[in-house]
Amino acid sequence: MAPIFHPVLVIGGGLAGLRAALEVKKHCDVAVISMVYPVRSHSCAAQGGINASLGNVPEGRGDTWEKHAYDTVKGSDFLADQDAVEILAREAPLRVYEMEHWGTPFSRTPEGRIAQRPFGGAEFPRTCYAEDTTGHALLQTMNEQAVKNGIKVYAERFVVSLVVRDKKVAGLIALNRLTGKLETYAANAVVLSTGGAGRIYAETTNSLIMSGYGIYLAYRAGAALKDMEFMQFHPTSLFQINILLTEGCRGEGGYLLNKNGDRFMAWCAPKSMELAPRDIVARAIATEILEGRGVNNEYVYLDLRHLGERIIEERLPGIRRLCRSFIGLDPVHELIPVEPAQHYTMGGIDCNVNGGTEIKGLYAAGECACVSVHGANRLGGNSLLETLVFGKRAGESAAAFAMHEGSDMNKSSQDAIEEEYRKAVEKIKGREGKEKIASIRNDLGRVMSKKVGIFRKENELEEAVEEISNLSARFENVHVSKGTVYNLELINALDLEAMLALAEIIARGALLRKESRGSHFRIDYPERDDANFLRHTIARLAPGGVKIEYRGVAITKFKPEKRVY
Repeated sequence: MAPIFHPVLVIGGGLAGLRAALEVKKHCDVAVISMVYPVRSHSCAAQGGINASLGNVPEGRGDTWEKHAYDTVKGSDFLADQDAVEILAREAPLRVYEMEHWGTPFSRTPEGRIAQRPFGGAEFPRTCYAEDTTGHALLQTMNEQAVKNGIKVYAERFVVSLVVRDKKVAGLIALNRLTGKLETYAANAVVLSTGGAGRIYAETTNSLIMSGYGIYLAYRAGAALKDMEFMQFHPTSLFQINILLTEGCRGEGGYLLNKNGDRFMAWCAPKSMELAPRDIVARAIATEILEGRGVNNEYVYLDLRHLGERIIEERLPGIRRLCRSFIGLDPVHELIPVEPAQHYTMGGIDCNVNGGTEIKGLYAAGECACVSVHGANRLGGNSLLETLVFGKRAGESAAAFAMHEGSDMNKSSQDAIEEEYRKAVEKIKGREGKEKIASIRNDLGRVMSKKVGIFRKENELEEAVEEISNLSARFENVHVSKGTVYNLELINALDLEAMLALAEIIARGALLRKESRGSHFRIDYPERDDANFLRHTIARLAPGGVKIEYRGVAITKFKPEKRVY
């Protein structure tokens, strides 16, 4: 069959993917392939804001991009590549103003400027916001621009595999969920922007589609992954439900209280209190619970009552709606039960500042990518920014490659696509095994949350690696029904295959990293070890399984120092 050809294909319709597509469209034809319609992408779940050193509020008048960069590097526990961080911070105002000019309804100061609020780990209030639904506002605006510019979207497609020939991307194979048929696509360049891997964990703020499958696609095709052991746990998710409650709650002045009514952050971050970086706050909450100071030994309280109804309705209306809808509680008058939950994948596909990977013509942007600007711990407000800054750069680079270095369809590319198509046909066939996908997935989530979570230690990490291996063996005997039209069991099976592979990489990386840095906290190695581990973890697919090696961190202006808040 003749493949559908576009010079550039973007996999993923969230903020990074759409921003990349918009940039490509300036130079050549592009199409977006997405599991869901773009406005349903996980970008819409981001609440608190996007960082830029605008200096729009009195407390932020002295802010600069250099100070934004320093806060980001310090927040990363000095594992971020500083050349990439400089680009992120320098270009932040440009990207935020671009979104404003495109129509994003940002909240405003009394003078009409874009409003900014304090966020954890930041010296100045530099987080621009649209109430507490910033991701939603940005994504709707970006999608409007995609529609305006006539960008073709193939929605309801699940990409089964990338087509790579001689270490160069040639296209992809996708399953059309509406028809149940496999479709072949050819391209000179492909941009992956498929989000993170949070669903590997039992407790996560991530949506159901965040399985890490895009990361796995690149890994299986021969690209390296970087720093996968660094998983961010957001301090405040709604207890048991794990819906995100934005850092903006604390940015607006919310308190964290234990069962005795104490603001316990005074014990571990006396200067920053509730606005310490997320890894520190999450560990503090987990410690309160473990040491018996949590409410019912299960959660702590987020207190917004002192803010008053007017402030909550003006700046946190979505949080009030969530609390009312899901637990029948009004934060204007009552305390909110919260617990930490997996939130963000700091690691991802190893790429440079232009999104380029080790595979020619394959680019990555957004949460699935690791540039690395977040290092061992991401500051709130930098993830939305990363999608815009590096989505644009990846799109620009992909377009340049497609036009000047890539080549249109040839016999070699056609053969590669047909060969991958045959493999995909075998991959999506029904399986007659007895194991249930949900059972393996639930067991994986429990293993990861319990043994590769906020606190880690050697014996539990070793057990996790072994248990993941056993789950992978069980997966070989999984049952998948034979239908293909909207066969969600099939999609879940493909997702689970990816999750098992990535879980092993996360656990092995955590086991080998014998130090504590950012979100990776080893009880048996509680100190940061720059002499041995100021380096990135690089994972590659090898004949015997995953191969792990290390690479140095790019250090420019900011020498590693003790991280105190």
